[in-house]
Formats: sequence, structure tokens, C-alpha cells
Amino acid sequence: MLCVKKLNVKEMNTLTKTDFEFPGQTAVYKGKVRDVYTVKQKYLVMVASDRISAFDVILPKGIPYKGQVLNQIAAKFLKATEDIVPNWLLMSPDPVVSIGKMCQPFKVEMVIRGYLAGHAARTYASGLRTLCGVTLPEGLKESDKLPEPIITPTTKAAAGHDEDISREEILKQGIVSEEHYVQIEKYTRALYQRGCEIAAKQGLLLVDTKYEFGLYDGKVVLMDEIHTPDSSRYFYKEGYEERQAKGEEQKQLSKEFVRRWLIENGFQGKDGQQVPEMSEQWINEISHRYIELYEKVTGEKFVKHPLENISERIENNVVNALISLN
Repeated sequence: MLCVKKLNVKEMNTLTKTDFEFPGQTAVYKGKVRDVYTVKQKYLVMVASDRISAFDVILPKGIPYKGQVLNQIAAKFLKATEDIVPNWLLMSPDPVVSIGKMCQPFKVEMVIRGYLAGHAARTYASGLRTLCGVTLPEGLKESDKLPEPIITPTTKAAAGHDEDISREEILKQGIVSEEHYVQIEKYTRALYQRGCEIAAKQGLLLVDTKYEFGLYDGKVVLMDEIHTPDSSRYFYKEGYEERQAKGEEQKQLSKEFVRRWLIENGFQGKDGQQVPEMSEQWINEISHRYIELYEKVTGEKFVKHPLENISERIENNVVNALISLN
């Protein structure tokens, strides 16, 4: 358990809602965590809010510095993988903003798993042995390393829950062409391998993660975030084997601890369930864990940017960046 200091009122400022009108803006999409502004049908301005979601539900309170953590990790790892696959990112003019090329997204998320954890572990524990058309061997226990990484795609829902889907069903429904699907499968495996190598240098195991792809000028590009705590799960490498041998819970860096807290308090996003009260202390702890993950995953000290006048700062930085692009 982290040692939690009390946040003062000023520190509790969070970015949970945006309402910008950038020059040349033609559309806006409000996601669970990110708000995406389309400019001149050419650029996407992606603002990482401090909202937090779990079980496809946006929780009622924001988490200080969460947006900055997500945006800066994603920007760092997009640059670290651009030799594998081109990506959408052009610049990150603000701690919580990335600007990139407007792409035509594929309506699937490519989830890849190297270990039995999270949704896969819950599915396995229920008695099922097939996930997204992939058959899992008998005799596994939670957090075991899989014989080889498996790809378990989900649909990309505009609202509500993403749904598991198999490769065969994606092709059958024509969601992605076979040519493009083969390509994004190859990219997914290569990106995961690179992510595992980067994590290992930091004493971590990249347990599972997801990638999103789209088309730009007819070519497949990597979009959105990559290797962040919202899209990935990490275990600490040190002590992993010992904990597995003893049947102990793995020490991990991800937002799984938020999901588990919700489950323990009777919430899994199902009809009729209510999100439990999020105390100031609990919000503080989530914030500290996100910062811990940033520092552990990147190997860099997290520099907190001021939380006053966040919207004004973003608007000024984005407007200046768009001017530089034109």
C-alpha cells in the first residue's frame, strides 16, 4: 500500500470536461477518457482528460495528473516504436495534448496477452477455455505466463461496452479486410515484443496491452495511446516466479487495482449497480499510483505541471501549435 499524503484543494483540480473551439475545428468526439477535436478535416487534437473509466463506465470523479501521465507515456512510446509501424502523432504541445494526423480508424482494438490476467483470468475462472476464438490450455492459474502471446480483439464501441470478437468473425463481418487484418496482427505482435523488451529494462513484465490502428494515405498506422496504465498491465519482474509458486497475488502496475476495488464494492458496470463513493483519500491514492507507474515504466521523474487554469493553458498551446502546422 502506498503512503498517501493529503492533497490540498489546489492540487485537487482536475480536467474532467472540455469544451474548446479551436480555429478550423470541424468536429469533436468525447470518449471515455479522451476528447478528440478534428481540425480542418486534417488534424486530430487529442486531449487526455483526468477522467477514469472501468468496466466501460466513467467514474464520477477525476484523478489529478492522470491525463498528463497518459499523454506523456503514450507520446514517449509512440516515438520508441515508430521504426516498427508509422503512427499518427505529429507533436505534443501540452502535457495533456497530442496532435496528429486524421486517420480512418479500424473498428477493432487489438488486445494482446502474454499472461493470464484481468478479463482473461476472470473468463478462465468461469470455466470457459476459449477467448475470442483462441483456445487456452487446461491447468492455468491466474497470472501464469501463456505458452505464447495470444491476440483477443474487441469491437470498438462508440458508446457502452466493447465486445470480445474472434479473428474469424471480424473477417466474416468485413469489419477489417483480410489483407489489413494480417498486417495489424503482425504489427501487434511486433509492438508487444518491443514493449516487453522496454519493460524488462525497467524490471517489469508487460502482461497485456491493446493497440488501435487506422489508415492514412492508404497505409496502416498506429493510433491513439500505447503502453499506458489505461491500455496495459504490468507485473514487477522481481519476485514474479516466487509469488506464482506460492499462489500469491502478483505485484502489478495498472488500473486493475481500481477494477478490483469496484468489484469488492459491488460494482462491475452491470445494470442496477451503483459506483461506490470515491473518497478524497482514494482519489489521492489512484493519482499516486499513476505517477508511480509513469516513473517505473519510463525510468524518468514525473514533473507535475500546474493545475491552475488548465483549460486556458491547453487552448493557448494548441492554437500556437496549429499555427505552426499551417
